[in-house]
Amino acid sequence: MSISFSVILLLTINLGLIWLLIAAPVGRRTLHLTRVFHAPPGRIAALVSPLGEQADWHPSVVSSERLAGDRVKQTFSYPDRRGDPITRTLSVSEATDADGIACETRVVEDSALDASFWRNYVERRFLRAVPGGTALTVEQTDRYRGIAFLLFRYIQLRREMKALDRWLATGKGEVHGVLEHPLTQVGLAVLSTLLLWPFFGLGPRGLLLSTMLTVVIVLHELGHMAAYRAFGHQRVRMIFVPLLGGIAVGGRPYNSTFEVAVCALMGAGMSAFLVPPLVALHDASGHAASGVLVVFLLILGAFNLLNLLPMHRFDGGQLLRQVFSTRRGLLVASFLVTLAILWVGWRIGLPLQLLIAGLAVFTALSLIGAGGVKPRRALDPMTAPQRLLAGFGLYAAIVLHGYAIIYACERLLG
Repeated sequence: MSISFSVILLLTINLGLIWLLIAAPVGRRTLHLTRVFHAPPGRIAALVSPLGEQADWHPSVVSSERLAGDRVKQTFSYPDRRGDPITRTLSVSEATDADGIACETRVVEDSALDASFWRNYVERRFLRAVPGGTALTVEQTDRYRGIAFLLFRYIQLRREMKALDRWLATGKGEVHGVLEHPLTQVGLAVLSTLLLWPFFGLGPRGLLLSTMLTVVIVLHELGHMAAYRAFGHQRVRMIFVPLLGGIAVGGRPYNSTFEVAVCALMGAGMSAFLVPPLVALHDASGHAASGVLVVFLLILGAFNLLNLLPMHRFDGGQLLRQVFSTRRGLLVASFLVTLAILWVGWRIGLPLQLLIAGLAVFTALSLIGAGGVKPRRALDPMTAPQRLLAGFGLYAAIVLHGYAIIYACERLLG
């Protein structure tokens, strides 16, 4: 298949995966997990019920304080937007009969998230005696949009089961996730490279192109991670999603709209710093090395420029929604940004009909949002200088990456 068709196909697959992960109307779903532990039901109940005497056994639970009635206040080690520990007030009901012990929990109040986040959430835990110990069944029911958070909760539930098993055996409940391990991420990056390989042709040239794209993705996510660090996130990490790319994860919720804008911008923003030295290096290099450099420059510019499109979950859309508070301003800015990016496409010779259709599609998509996680308190608003800074940063990133694409295409096709 041709390179242009491969790029369109890959972009279509990525958009479909993004929609499936974060926007698909999954609806109300229940996670169900059962595991047998070698301990009596009363012992397990003291650990897994928020009303239990040892409900703070898990490393992420700093304390579990029983309040009046059926309420429990739990403090977690996870920081909120200000860096303070997150607290939640739970409503807990327990029942004991001949079949075992049942516990139902709902979240009444959260110091970090708006109450609407927990509106449909309910967790049920059932304990029953079995030969050799106790069978613990956990059910978590909630309404989901996209499968990403559903998968996240399933992974966390499995880790809790594993941590409980270790606690019973050793008195230590800390479990390190395999997914976040650096070797796992390297393996996922290699897998992503191999999955991208067929889109560019199953040969040495195709492997080189897919490797370059993986390197560009890593550089992009490192830019996001650097921004998180600059805003004081104590723990940041990168998670590779094969074929889709990478995701940079911060260590706490955002504190201000300026923080959201800068962290979104710096994916493409940090990569933009590489454009001038790469151009200079290409001009000074020999013929053999210059071909590789110019192809890398094209991939770097194209990947980051596409990420600056004003679509809801793209970096450009995230930034524009923070800078422009009115729908009219967002519409005009989205149109101009999309027009500038499509001008780059026209400048390198893409068909005019395709560009006009792309302008209409991307402008419409920029106005379609997916439900996000609403914080309990509104983020600190941007000041006027911060809006200018973010806006000029977006302008500079578009110009530099657009120049990288035009420069590379002129060298490759000229």
